[in-house]
Amino acid sequence: MTERPSRKPRSQRRREIRRRRALAAAVAASVIGAVAWATLARGADEAEPAAVAVKPVARPTIDAKPASVVEQREARPSDETRLKLRKVLSGSISPKSVASSGAGYVTAQNMMYRHSVTVYDARSLELVKTISDAVNLRRLGYPRYPGTSRGAPVEAAFSPDGRYGYVSNYSMYGSGFGPEGSDECTPSSGVHDSFVYRIDMEGLRIDRAYEVGAVPKVVAVTPDHRYVLVSNWCTWDLSVISTAKGREVKRIRIGAYPRGIAVSPKGNAAYVAVMGGSELIRVDLRRWTTTRFPVGIGPRAAEFHPSDRYIFVSLNHEGRVAKLDLRTGAVRAKVATGSAPRSLALSGDGRALYVVNYESGTVTKLRTSDMKPLQTIGACYHPIGIAYDRPTSRVWVACYTGTIRVYDDR
Repeated sequence: MTERPSRKPRSQRRREIRRRRALAAAVAASVIGAVAWATLARGADEAEPAAVAVKPVARPTIDAKPASVVEQREARPSDETRLKLRKVLSGSISPKSVASSGAGYVTAQNMMYRHSVTVYDARSLELVKTISDAVNLRRLGYPRYPGTSRGAPVEAAFSPDGRYGYVSNYSMYGSGFGPEGSDECTPSSGVHDSFVYRIDMEGLRIDRAYEVGAVPKVVAVTPDHRYVLVSNWCTWDLSVISTAKGREVKRIRIGAYPRGIAVSPKGNAAYVAVMGGSELIRVDLRRWTTTRFPVGIGPRAAEFHPSDRYIFVSLNHEGRVAKLDLRTGAVRAKVATGSAPRSLALSGDGRALYVVNYESGTVTKLRTSDMKPLQTIGACYHPIGIAYDRPTSRVWVACYTGTIRVYDDR
């Protein structure tokens, strides 16, 4: 006989039915939830590209600094990197110098050969604007110079925030100006005083002018933007421009053919290279007194180390670069870099120094700690100016013959 299951009580069958119904409802809810979640997730995935869309790169402004700070934190120490050519820029230029604003622009000063300052985007390396050196000095506060005057842009420096550029003019041309300056003139030559222009880097236009000495060369700005300092080649002195008063307020006697200027990171002193001699002249920016430091024959350019202890000086006549220890007043090292070393530039972290060797046609990179040459590369015929753009870790080299060479140093 086949065994038959026994029949369950009615109350137990009702409880099992209720249990099955509850379980079915739970499963259905789970399925519905899963479908809804998948739909939401798919919608989120489809919306994601709009949320992370990249905006077009805007024209550089002085407000674009936070990204630069991030880049510098991620960069390798500059004494561990090497220069590599990125691009050669040309056009209607004859650059005597290049200068980085530190806030998105690099400028080239094209002397009387082009009567212009060319402005480049430091990141894209594209020409942004060519600024003519033609100005109406009467409108800028100098009524004795009627009509249009022209300059000859030679060197530049920027305010600490990159908002303003200050450009020296080798000579001025126009009504009221005397004989053209020259590299052989002296205070008795009768060469007319020249001007420094201020360029508003937001509007990219010349908005002020300051009368200084004859044949102004290097320009430097104090860290507090209180003063602009200008070495006057043919009047053998240093002009001190007050940015608050908008004019020259002092002239400091320096000596034969002053050129390079290095301002202390603390802002308490400036050191001026006397290219016609063998010294740096320390100018106290509070008491306006001077002190002499022997460094070598024909000092041309000077750069301060961020530590405020050392100054690096190119010795054009000797073919060497010197490291002056300000704590002891002695030259700690001299290293040969090439024939006629001219302009200098310091890396953002202070670990590397770059020098252009005019007659050798080369660029040499030195380690600042021990002055060891790290790299020497062929650049161009007569490299004359050099600048380090900190946000991009690039080195810009001005070739007097009409090009600019841009190097990555990463």
